[in-house]
Amino acid sequence: MELVVRKNDLLKELSLLQGIVERKNTIPILANVLIEATKDGISLLATDLDVGLRSRCDGTVSKPGVLTLPAKKLFEIVSALPDTDVRVEEDKGGKSVTIAADRFESRMQTLPASEFPTPPVESGSAEATLPGAALKRLISHTRFAITSEDTRYFLNGAQLVLRPDSMSMVATDGHRLAFISVQQSPGKKVTSDVLLPRKTLTEVARLIDGGDQVEFSQGENHLFFRVGTRLLISRKIDANFPAYERVIPKTNDKKIEFDRDRLSAAVRRVRLLSNERSKAVKFVMGKDQVEITSSTPEVGEAHEVLPVDYAGDAMQICFNADYVDNFLGVVETESVQLEFKDEMSQAVMKPIGADGYEYTYVIMPMRI
Repeated sequence: MELVVRKNDLLKELSLLQGIVERKNTIPILANVLIEATKDGISLLATDLDVGLRSRCDGTVSKPGVLTLPAKKLFEIVSALPDTDVRVEEDKGGKSVTIAADRFESRMQTLPASEFPTPPVESGSAEATLPGAALKRLISHTRFAITSEDTRYFLNGAQLVLRPDSMSMVATDGHRLAFISVQQSPGKKVTSDVLLPRKTLTEVARLIDGGDQVEFSQGENHLFFRVGTRLLISRKIDANFPAYERVIPKTNDKKIEFDRDRLSAAVRRVRLLSNERSKAVKFVMGKDQVEITSSTPEVGEAHEVLPVDYAGDAMQICFNADYVDNFLGVVETESVQLEFKDEMSQAVMKPIGADGYEYTYVIMPMRI
């Protein structure tokens, strides 16, 4: 095989493939990227057997062929090359590949392309067309709430809910739940509920640029997301997502509005003296103020008072500071609202004045 491609064109595709390739694996071929050159163009493929990405790259193919190269090292080499044409040429023996540009030349070892896993193929046309910007917002507002416990595999992803007039996504780790819905249509006849793995969410979001449309389809065991000339393939999670509607409280009768930036800054400062394991901060509600406090016996304590409009009963609720910070880090509105009932019931945080979407964040109080 022999081809010539612009450095920046190749680098862009290789950068997207880096998130797919697992650094630690027991199958050597999975550390490689498959490069296939034909008269129709240049195709690149990476997979970890759960998630795969196929992309295309413009270039001039002198000799068609297929080969594999170490994904990480190839990316590093191309990154370091000058902004010019890059030549990729397979040696006659098929055991090494020359990567050259300008006056630079290198030779890399290759593994047989026959060992590279064959990815599943899309079946039929797209099931839904998802507005890219809306899907990216769904992902950014829920991904952090996915559990990190491998044993709770049914919570190892976010549930994508598609209806004819809306798109929603929900994720939970059992301690907090993030739900977001946008009133944008994925298709007039679309009705689908699908559980998307965490890594799939991350890689789909990386593919979306501005106003891209995402064509979504699914097979028996795999999900397919096509963004332009790139196709992301994901294995399905064989599990049922919990009935999340039951978790969202309907009887929280107390509400406090905060300036988002002031609340975020206060939580980040106070948490510095919270317990490193529990990361607990306490919200102490009083007349027209909320005092945020933390303490660690062997280190010290901190507190900050925020003026608010509140005339309800005095109360204190303890939250994990990370959970509060995650929410405040993704909302775009100037003000947020805390809704609660008592010290032990689920509280809800929402943005105030969100334009075009509805966002509900349920957070369980801590017992300390």
